Amino acid sequence: MSLRQQITEDMKAAMRAKEAQRLGAIRLLLAAMKQREVDERIELSDEQVVAIIEKMLKQRRDSISQFEAAGRQDLADGEKFEMTVLQAYMPQALSDAEVEALVVAAVVSSGAAGVKDMGKVMAAVKPQVAGRADMGKVSTLIKSKLGG
Repeated sequence: MSLRQQITEDMKAAMRAKEAQRLGAIRLLLAAMKQREVDERIELSDEQVVAIIEKMLKQRRDSISQFEAAGRQDLADGEKFEMTVLQAYMPQALSDAEVEALVVAAVVSSGAAGVKDMGKVMAAVKPQVAGRADMGKVSTLIKSKLGG
């Protein structure tokens, strides 16, 4: 079953169970997917759906930090719930040790010598960790490995 079909089935299950908050989060995801399909006139692959979910998760993390800074815990809690719903569709996350091993291997294979070669290392690591690790943390790890 494709990721899109799984999301659609989960939406139907949430409707049957009358889980309004979960249904809302799934509908937001489906709307983002449909928008991209219409804009680009394409059928989304599972990798493209994961990229959309990743973007939505990043937006939620940013919103949570803003809401908590403003003292709006009620709104932050709603965003956290949406994050848990979206996180269920992401592939199994890599551990910190696995990410570090991939970064070290990419530094060695690309022959990176300093921070100026960070783009080479990022290009090598990104396809391997896409959707399975926070790219901000990966970027920081690469920078530290390159002496930045």
